Amino acid sequence: MITSRWARIAFRLAMVLGLGVIYIPLFVVLANSFNVDRSFSWPPSDLTLHWWSISWDNAGVRSALWTSLKAALGATVISLVLGTMVAFAVQRYKFFGRDTISLLVILPIALPGIVTGIALNNAFRTVLAPFGIELGLFTVIVGHATFCVVTVYNNVLARLRRMGLNVEEASADLGADTFQTFRYVTFPLLRSALLAGGLLSFALSFDEIIVTTFTAGAGVETLPIWVFNNLFRPNQAPVVNVVAAVLIVLSVVPIWLAQRISGDDARVI
Repeated sequence: MITSRWARIAFRLAMVLGLGVIYIPLFVVLANSFNVDRSFSWPPSDLTLHWWSISWDNAGVRSALWTSLKAALGATVISLVLGTMVAFAVQRYKFFGRDTISLLVILPIALPGIVTGIALNNAFRTVLAPFGIELGLFTVIVGHATFCVVTVYNNVLARLRRMGLNVEEASADLGADTFQTFRYVTFPLLRSALLAGGLLSFALSFDEIIVTTFTAGAGVETLPIWVFNNLFRPNQAPVVNVVAAVLIVLSVVPIWLAQRISGDDARVI
């Protein structure tokens, strides 16, 4: 496609404007986490690590961070197991309703978070309550896994489609049984897709707030929930900026790694 010089300039300006709208506010948050002024005058008159040390000494922040890590790791593990199993079933077998199952797996990430949260809250309070399951960390993990499983499913399904069946059939022709083929052939080829899907699942779970609000019980506070609860407290403003900066880093790094892994693997295959 050949475009005029002015069209290329317009596209570039639109790209710069769009990136600016997204990333300039994030830069301001990062800069304010080092701002010595409590009122966050701009530009900062001086830089300091004082707010970072105060944030680390804050018991509420450390507890919320640990809760977020546990929830994200739990949701990631569940997503890796279920997403991989469903991807294998959809790609390797033909059965009635296969396309419907694929749609149902992907649907939760397309639904508004508040709809998913309300549905899960009702399910936990009515259907599962007689079994002794109450709102808490476990329900947060399950709630996050409902949409995190999509990232693993999509990554593994795409990899299985690119792999085909030739390598596994060749392994079987050489005398390997099902488990040997999976261990020495299938899993090594899936490893990067699993890692990319797991990193994306961790990032999605770590900064989730809407579903968490409806599935967390009393005393369960993740880091995004802590930020929201302290956002409008004047004395907590510097600490909130530091925590927001940490959330930015902990969200961007897994996504960047997943993109690099997926990109490198695509070039290899």
